[in-house]
Amino acid sequence: MTVPALRAVGVTKRYGDVAALEDVTLTVHPGEVYALLGLNGAGKTTLMRVLLGMVAPTAGTVEVLGHRLTGGSGRSRGAAAAWARTGYLVESASAYPELTTRENLAVIARLRGLRAPADERAVDDAVERLGLEPWEHRRARHLSLGNLQRLALAKALLHAPDVLLLDEPVNGLDPAGVVEVRTLLARLARDEGTAVLVSSHLIAEVSRIATRVGVLHHGRLRGELDASELDASARPRLEVAADDLGRARAALTGAGVDAAVVPGDLEASFLHLVGTGDER
Repeated sequence: MTVPALRAVGVTKRYGDVAALEDVTLTVHPGEVYALLGLNGAGKTTLMRVLLGMVAPTAGTVEVLGHRLTGGSGRSRGAAAAWARTGYLVESASAYPELTTRENLAVIARLRGLRAPADERAVDDAVERLGLEPWEHRRARHLSLGNLQRLALAKALLHAPDVLLLDEPVNGLDPAGVVEVRTLLARLARDEGTAVLVSSHLIAEVSRIATRVGVLHHGRLRGELDASELDASARPRLEVAADDLGRARAALTGAGVDAAVVPGDLEASFLHLVGTGDER
């Protein structure tokens, strides 16, 4: 059996009385694009930071490429090597502002332990993959937001990682750039067996980029589904409160609306209007 590229078991992260993550368990396999889908503030970035060892979890364990990074009795042997095979972009893109695009990549190549001529080849490949040729000699402080994002993605891919964690990777990109990144990630997973974990709050984008989706809400993983199931699960829904739910449902059903009563306490019962496609 193939060792999972990423595994989180029972991960919880608390800041005082606030639970940013609560008992999150997920697995990402080689050759898979797994998307964390959730609203802003759902805990996506916190989970990314925990998986990368940037933040210690309050509870739970994290494994990368079969090596335990956090939890249990501590890190296992090989943890440093596992991190060396991981690429990431978390939160906002950053770069040394006075260095050119190419110089920024050369610095990262050295930090990743690449030496001549491998470092030059890696920089050339990263520049080409992210379409940075027109800006490779431009200082980073003069790059647009979209090209700064491209540079950040190039840095994450520079050392041909086996595991790739990308937090909102298409932020700031124009439509053509979004398609390019989507195609690149799919090719990395399919052709090179890279395990890709991305986060997004955009259902439409996730449905195009992911093979599997985990829905994160208020720090909890509410469910997982194949990308093919996402569109069917993302039907529009409107919640309506009424004094007489029975009569309201009958009226709506008579008008051709699929309405279902959702019970709660007496004050909280409401109707779900599902799949009308009508925001009125």
